[in-house]
Amino acid sequence: MRALIDTLRNIFKIQELRERILYTLLLLAVFRLGTFVVLPGIDSTQLSAAFGSGDGGGLLDLFNTFLGGAFARGSILALGIMPYISASIVVQLLGAVIPSIQKLRTEGESGQKKMNQMTRYLTVAITGGQAAGYVVYLNQSPGAVIDNSFIFWITTVFILTAGTMFLVWLGERITDNGIGNGVSLLIMIGIIAGLPSALLQEWAARLPMIFFIEILALGVVTMAVVALTQATRKIPVHYARQMAGNRLGQMGRGNAARQYIPLKVNSAGVMPIIFAQAIMFLPTSLLGLFGDGTSGLAAVLADYTGFWYNVIFFFMIIIFTYFYTAITVNPNEIADQLKRNGGFIPGVKPGKKTANYIDTVLSRITLPGSIFLAFVSIFPAIAMQLGASSGFAQFFGGTTLLIMIGVVLDTLQQVESYLLMRHYDGLMQSGRVRGRKRGGGLAAV
Repeated sequence: MRALIDTLRNIFKIQELRERILYTLLLLAVFRLGTFVVLPGIDSTQLSAAFGSGDGGGLLDLFNTFLGGAFARGSILALGIMPYISASIVVQLLGAVIPSIQKLRTEGESGQKKMNQMTRYLTVAITGGQAAGYVVYLNQSPGAVIDNSFIFWITTVFILTAGTMFLVWLGERITDNGIGNGVSLLIMIGIIAGLPSALLQEWAARLPMIFFIEILALGVVTMAVVALTQATRKIPVHYARQMAGNRLGQMGRGNAARQYIPLKVNSAGVMPIIFAQAIMFLPTSLLGLFGDGTSGLAAVLADYTGFWYNVIFFFMIIIFTYFYTAITVNPNEIADQLKRNGGFIPGVKPGKKTANYIDTVLSRITLPGSIFLAFVSIFPAIAMQLGASSGFAQFFGGTTLLIMIGVVLDTLQQVESYLLMRHYDGLMQSGRVRGRKRGGGLAAV
């Protein structure tokens, strides 16, 4: 406990780090206040009552969790940062298949600026479409809309679009001048905002012993997700220059510094779950618009606690994990980088053989990672089948838990980097935050 207090003191001794943390907290507070500002012409009480009268647990509940309740309140930030994330995913996918966009990745800062601009334009288009859909949803909620006029439609779509772009700007400011990834922090704060109420509701609905067992299970799942997030397979790498230096005695006692290519067991992160959820939601939406959305295939895909929904969801996550890993980790680029720097994997020829070896290792470690990720993704449905409420069960796994853990680890890594530069002890002296480097070698893939 004393070590933690000393670490917190060290954090606030560093002026730059202290200013960045306070700046981040200020902008996050602005975001939370914005979620309580209601759209003009909306009765927030009626809208919340209509939202709460549903069965719960659907895709809209998940969106509302990400936004800290802004969706159900009819806030000016009701669409949150999610359209920007959707646009980013689309641009990434296009970059994998369109050569002109793929070329921008190799043009350094100027290419990245062009890609960011494309993402912003696409965000405006996606937000406009989602805003129109949100207005339809408002009109379907009894008593939520005070005056359903043409002016109401125009102003609501404009305000919602402006609200999302404001959050994009807010996230960029946090990333540039604060601590951590701004967009990820905005999502995490929205998720955490719903955790206290979910815990209180579960505590009121359960016996103390049952609640204690649920919290214990949540802790086990959390630790398992942390282990999945940090798990890597290290491929040893030798460098010709270092070996030559070692023979001259420059590396000390004849042992060259060990270097590795760290391949993540879960290189895709949370993206496979997002892709799978989007695909699962699409047939339900189309069948609901053009047919009977309460029976047949639509009913199966709408029942997220059902057997067939979770079987399909499970295998789709495995497929998308391999897909997203393939477009984010390029074995040919890693092999070329090794060859240019005079590095090689012991027992493997440089060039194509090295690329094939890395691809084989990556495919093998992705399989258990994808299966575990799929299991974590369906665990909220299992928790609900065992009696947990829908609001509390969302924190047992899936997108919410993965986002929270990933953002926390990334932010701790940045804080620890500032402490190490000032020669202070890090936040995790044993079992250090992964990503911190102890020597040379390739950057984490």
